[in-house]
Amino acid sequence: MGCGPGHISRFLRDIGASVFGLDLSPGMIEQARELNLDISFHVDDMISLTLQDDALAGIVAFYAIVNIPPDSLPAVFQEMLRVLKPGGLLLLSFHIGDEILSPDELLGKRISMDFFFFLPVDIRRRLEAAGFAVEDVIEREPYAPEVEYQSRRAYILARKPGNEVLEVLP
Repeated sequence: MGCGPGHISRFLRDIGASVFGLDLSPGMIEQARELNLDISFHVDDMISLTLQDDALAGIVAFYAIVNIPPDSLPAVFQEMLRVLKPGGLLLLSFHIGDEILSPDELLGKRISMDFFFFLPVDIRRRLEAAGFAVEDVIEREPYAPEVEYQSRRAYILARKPGNEVLEVLP
């Protein structure tokens, strides 16, 4: 979810997962389709997904919530929980902090967009309030400046409770 140009979808497909990508931006979906001809990509909104209940074994949402205002996170997490099968996994990543960045340009283009940073303890609390069982929280320092934006990162692995435990990859 929040697949952008589809690079994470491609990585997951290349290691054997059955995948498709979702993003709110039609432009991102167009790029993803052009760059990954053999993967399905769809425009969808994490606040109100068009997927059926219990449809997915797993969700990978790398930096998918960076443009989601904090007040909208409960709806996003409830939708993620709804579309996961019992025992399904969520892998979520985000920038650590409590600031909001509003840059005027990104990659040489003028933009009007907010980027939200979150505290891992807060995201964990919000995931648990939505009904997820958090299994692990990992924090890391940024890679080199030429590789990525210089912020600390968090990765949270959470599971939708259920009797069965799903194996996501063969």
